[in-house]
Order: sequence, then structure tokens, then C-alpha cells
Amino acid sequence: QVQLVESGGGLVQAGDSLRLSCAASGRTYVMAWFRQVPGKEREFVARINWSGGAVRYTDIVKGRFTISIDNAKNTVYLQMSSLKPEDTAVYVCAAGNYYGVHDYWGQGTQVTVSS
Repeated sequence: QVQLVESGGGLVQAGDSLRLSCAASGRTYVMAWFRQVPGKEREFVARINWSGGAVRYTDIVKGRFTISIDNAKNTVYLQMSSLKPEDTAVYVCAAGNYYGVHDYWGQGTQVTVSS
């Protein structure tokens, strides 16, 4: 059983930066960030394993977002730069196994980007 708690969301203007945090009570093979907008499918954003490898980003955020880990704190971060209004969403942290199945999800943190 893994509990995930996100933080760091807020309201910013286009072009600003924001860092999200996900504190995990336990460890699985991979940690990931997804985002959800009302009326749209849940969208994959980025992933990383606890060794700092297996890093992958969706093309939509490539070059603007950076995912990282702090093993001592059992925390995963998502550094977001050059934010755009279309980045507005609830960002959710997830813990997955070796096969890519995400069994644990956080409650999410709201990110709102104004134009």
C-alpha cells in the first residue's frame, strides 16, 4: 500500500514556472505524473524510477518540464517552466510497477495558468 500526497499547485501567468511535489509513503518501480482536465482524457506527463532512470516525457511538455527524485525524502518533483494556458489541469501523482500498471494515485493539485 502506497499513499501519495501532491503539493505545489497554484495560479500563475503564462511564461511562469512552478514546482510540484509528490510525497510517497512507499516505493514502487516507477513514479509518474498525469494531468486531468474536465471533459478530456487523463494525459500522461512524465515518469521516473527511484534510481533516476527510465525518464520519459510526453511530447507536449518536452523541453519545458523536468521530473526528478529525492530518495532520502521519498519525493518526486515536477519542475514546470514556460507554462502555457493549456497546461492548466489537476496534476496527479501515480506509483506504478515494472509492467507500467499504476496501482496508486494521489488526490491531485490544481495548476492554473492565465494568459
